[in-house]
Amino acid sequence: MNVTIYHNPKCGTSRTTLSLLQEAGIELKIIEYLKDPVSRDELEALIEKMPSTVRDLIRTNGDLYKNLGLNDEKLNDEQLLDALLENPILMQRPVVESAKGVRICRPADTVKEIL
Repeated sequence: MNVTIYHNPKCGTSRTTLSLLQEAGIELKIIEYLKDPVSRDELEALIEKMPSTVRDLIRTNGDLYKNLGLNDEKLNDEQLLDALLENPILMQRPVVESAKGVRICRPADTVKEIL
């Protein structure tokens, strides 16, 4: 099974999820999205495969979320995508994609839903 993890090595949950995948012997593609940001097309394709919304993909803790006013419910998906693309640190992590779907793996055990 081919699996892609959108990974932030500074995030404990992301490291735990990566370890779970490696321990399971799964063939992995690791994308450190802060070093190699995803494109709009890639991000839209991931969201389309998730049971989550664009808003769910945005981290709400931290000053950047507040400073950008992303808690404004009037913002549409395009505006939220723009914010994610301009500020990849806002993306929830990790995001894991397999043939069975895409999940925001918080908590890390969520990855089991798509393995």
